[in-house]
Amino acid sequence: MFPDDCVQSIIGSANWWTKNPERKLCRGALIFAFMPHVDQVPYAFEPVGRTDANRHDSATLRVAPLSANQPLKKKDLPVAAMPQSGGEVWAAYRAKMRPCLVIGSHNPAVDRALTEGTPKNSTAPTVLVAPYYGVDKDSRRAGYSPEFVERVRHCEYPQFVWDRLPITAGPDESILRLDQLQPISAQDTSYKLSEFKLSDGALEIIDELVHWLIWGGVDRDSLIALYRAEIEKTYGA
Repeated sequence: MFPDDCVQSIIGSANWWTKNPERKLCRGALIFAFMPHVDQVPYAFEPVGRTDANRHDSATLRVAPLSANQPLKKKDLPVAAMPQSGGEVWAAYRAKMRPCLVIGSHNPAVDRALTEGTPKNSTAPTVLVAPYYGVDKDSRRAGYSPEFVERVRHCEYPQFVWDRLPITAGPDESILRLDQLQPISAQDTSYKLSEFKLSDGALEIIDELVHWLIWGGVDRDSLIALYRAEIEKTYGA
């Protein structure tokens, strides 16, 4: 399933993915969730008028690019379907259902006695995930160049991880974007579970890459460092 020149070879390709028969949301679980295109310019929806002055459940909206450098203005046009507090905007992003890897485990629930009188979203449980992008080019997918994919497979960049997902639908090869770690709600309406998860050995390698990405390096005797040394000796990378 995997070639010799990839990080999966460190532990053996047969030991990379394993079954998650309980379909449990856990570290290493392969799930599907809507992921926003983070490089896009989001849009803000601003109520500017009503089609009927006596109705508060509909309005005419102005759609404009949302910029962090654009000051927010308090709007005095109440719309029941679009409640808005100070400093808030209604924003829209293009998103796509993608395979994702659960990096952070389900957080422990906060004692309700500690959150009385505060909004639910202040302590609502979330799960950290990273999305996969398909390598193959087709009419719906830009894909990646073979040269880039080879360098990712050789683990030259901590933010990209080459992989082959154990699912029948989708591209043959994928790239995990650790630099797009993001939270999703822990509610089961936010994701779909697959029947697969990473093995403990695979998670150890992913954890080393996360460490490299965040802290700028790995230990000299780490699995990633040993793999990179072997790749450089073999391929001169």
